[in-house]
Amino acid sequence: MITESKILDRKILKDGWKYDQSLLWMVILMSAFSLLMIYSATISYDSHWGFLKKQAMFLAGGSIIGLVAARFPMALWKKWTPFILLFSLLMLIAVLLFAVKDIKGARRWLSFGAFNVQPTEMFKLAIILYLSSFFARRAELLTQLKLSKVAWPALPVGAGLGLIMLQPDFGSFVVVSVVAVGLLFLAGLPWKWFFAIICFGLVTMAGLIVMAPYRMARVAAFMDPWEDPMGKGYQLTHSLMAIARGEWFGVGLGASLEKRFYLPEAHTDFILAIVGEEFGFFGLSMLVFCYGWLVWRAFSIGKQALDLELSFNAYVAKGIGIWIGIQSFFNIGVNIGMLPTKGLTLPLMSYGGSSLVMMLLAVALLLRVDYENRLKMRGYKVQD
Repeated sequence: MITESKILDRKILKDGWKYDQSLLWMVILMSAFSLLMIYSATISYDSHWGFLKKQAMFLAGGSIIGLVAARFPMALWKKWTPFILLFSLLMLIAVLLFAVKDIKGARRWLSFGAFNVQPTEMFKLAIILYLSSFFARRAELLTQLKLSKVAWPALPVGAGLGLIMLQPDFGSFVVVSVVAVGLLFLAGLPWKWFFAIICFGLVTMAGLIVMAPYRMARVAAFMDPWEDPMGKGYQLTHSLMAIARGEWFGVGLGASLEKRFYLPEAHTDFILAIVGEEFGFFGLSMLVFCYGWLVWRAFSIGKQALDLELSFNAYVAKGIGIWIGIQSFFNIGVNIGMLPTKGLTLPLMSYGGSSLVMMLLAVALLLRVDYENRLKMRGYKVQD
């Protein structure tokens, strides 16, 4: 039976494609649509052009960083992983010591002049590289699970999660945890240990929610947002009203009412609601399809790398796929009232420099993995 993967491999060898054009164009189109929606979502602000210009600068900067990053072999990224992880941990410590912004009780940003950096976004990619490097070298430890051998590799992950919770940033804590557990599963962790970790993680997250009154308030608002529509449920009710108003095909680009100072964070965490209002269920379905396609493509590239015995590349690609998938799932779930609010951006769509730049860097690494797959299929030597 000829699989789709084999058909793609033949095209690569026959046509000489050097990179995944479909993946690149998908990211370009989604980024362009993001600029359009950020302009639309901020049209009521006096400085709406400022939001668009800053996001365009973030996009240009992230694209340049991605182009440079894609020039380096994955073997070098594997070699640099300890330094990247250490730098991201130091940045997480720095944000607790030197953060100048205290937004809604959270200290998550470091100020560098006109720009703010969110170290948590850097740590998400760093943990993917770190775990990918570890599993590529010592995956056999997962079948032994001796505390003395597993404790040291697990220490940076636990330290990072602890620093994230001190900010606090529960949404990113969940994303990093899911990415780590997902990579553990893909690396061959025995089922009994996998379920044990899942249960421990769920209990821990439930405890963190119960211990924080504001998180309990978010859960209460999620369960019944209409009980207090002008208080705890304000953001969610207006998100739901925006999506409901869009119906099947939306009210048209620029015609949203909720973005006119009714829906808070309309250009960041709740930009999906504005897409739903202006483009309707059809627009939302297309956007969900785009994210599903990105995740599928990342896992396809990862599977191809694994078949070519490029284990580090395979874990990196699949880790990026998990990251994109889980963060977009959480954001979409929050916007449609399926999950409590978490303060997570929608990848490649929401306004914000740190999230966009790190996601573009992740896509660049994904393209690099795909490029090395193609090189190896043509007979060139690729170092893992």
